Amino acid sequence: MMIRHGHVVAEGWWAPYREKANHMLYSLSKSFTSTAVGFAVTEGKFGVDDLVTSFFPDDLPDTVSDHLAALRVKHLLTMSVGHAKDSTPSITKEENWVKAFLGLPIANPPGSNFLYNSGATYMLSAIVQKRCGQRVLEYLRPRLFEPLAIEGMTWETCPRGINTGGWGLKVPTEGLGKFGQLYLQKGLWNGRQILGAPWIEEATSFKIQQPPTSGPNVEHLKETSDWHQGYCYQFWRCRHNAFRGDGAFGQYAIVMPEQDAVVAITCETADMQSELDLVWEHLLPAMKSGPVPSNRRTDAVLKEKLESLSLPMRTSLPAPSMAAALSGRTFQVEPNALDARALSFDFERNLCTFTLTDVAGRHPIRCGMGKWLDGVTDMPGTPPKLTVGNLLPAKVAASGAWTDSNTFEMTWRFYETPHHDTVACHFDGESVEVKFMNSISEKSSSHPETRPALRAHV
Repeated sequence: MMIRHGHVVAEGWWAPYREKANHMLYSLSKSFTSTAVGFAVTEGKFGVDDLVTSFFPDDLPDTVSDHLAALRVKHLLTMSVGHAKDSTPSITKEENWVKAFLGLPIANPPGSNFLYNSGATYMLSAIVQKRCGQRVLEYLRPRLFEPLAIEGMTWETCPRGINTGGWGLKVPTEGLGKFGQLYLQKGLWNGRQILGAPWIEEATSFKIQQPPTSGPNVEHLKETSDWHQGYCYQFWRCRHNAFRGDGAFGQYAIVMPEQDAVVAITCETADMQSELDLVWEHLLPAMKSGPVPSNRRTDAVLKEKLESLSLPMRTSLPAPSMAAALSGRTFQVEPNALDARALSFDFERNLCTFTLTDVAGRHPIRCGMGKWLDGVTDMPGTPPKLTVGNLLPAKVAASGAWTDSNTFEMTWRFYETPHHDTVACHFDGESVEVKFMNSISEKSSSHPETRPALRAHV
């Protein structure tokens, strides 16, 4: 979605993604948590210079180190806690994440260096809830979401019911556009000052420099990398004097003050910098200082393109004769780590229903042949995600295709997330092997698929 001078210039969703669906933001959630902090600070609930230890006296370690004693809200906001590594993997193993965070050693003086740390954002969420008496989601509802007419949003919580802060928020793409537009307008919305302009300025201005990374072009990072322009209060500075909220796999709310523009993107990419490069390469130079002459032909081409966007589906070969013979029969699954007990395939003319049965019950997914079929699933192991937490039941659009005379392949797109599963089912007589591959593992060798291949027999 592209907005300029307060107007939507172009917007499009690749089917089965759609306009009204919520979308998992990953770390773009952090910018919304920062906004909650902004409201709380503006309302006098606490200040950015307040000591973190002052909020949680009952969760402090027996010995409070000098670095922990010096930790302030502003250090959480700027990812400069002083930890040697991201706290998130450690604290999310515990029931009390606040206590776990406060118990971690702080290797460096707070404020001395940048280290991306989602646990720091969780602590901001915990502070807002502690002082304001509401989860961040509910606190933001009348202050941000209702004035901007953003609806349907959800936010994951920790075991103690605190919004995760650094991840876990879902909003529609349009909500990202509105959020970016609010920041572009310095907190002004429909003639009402929603959030003070001084806070907006403070939250989106340079606070700390990211350390250089290794590589052949390290000396040119300032010119080539949007991850080395400086960090703000849970926002990133960009090249071209822009700033952004961003999340894993390419969730973006890019604010371009000099061009009076906002670009909102939800996607799945393994190279987030290349996504930003496309904005700078194509959209930025096309933004002229004066009106662009109307052209009905090109307007019609753009409209048709945006309305016909669709992710590709496998083209199915004709169903083999064995499909009818195996349809509806139960395959007993060999012992496996998923604890799956049985599989079945119900092949009809234009769809297939795949059902996995385990100790919890039956988990069907209906797949269209040459089309997407919408459904809801509680299939174990789905949908794929990087962060902790269960997203079930999940909305899914599924399609299937015969790729050869023995292989039926399904694509399950969890359209409220960036991710999908590819499930290959290879038949051999009255046996079948089912292999799962999630799109995170496809793009990153550091996150291998954990679901085992299932082998089953009639």
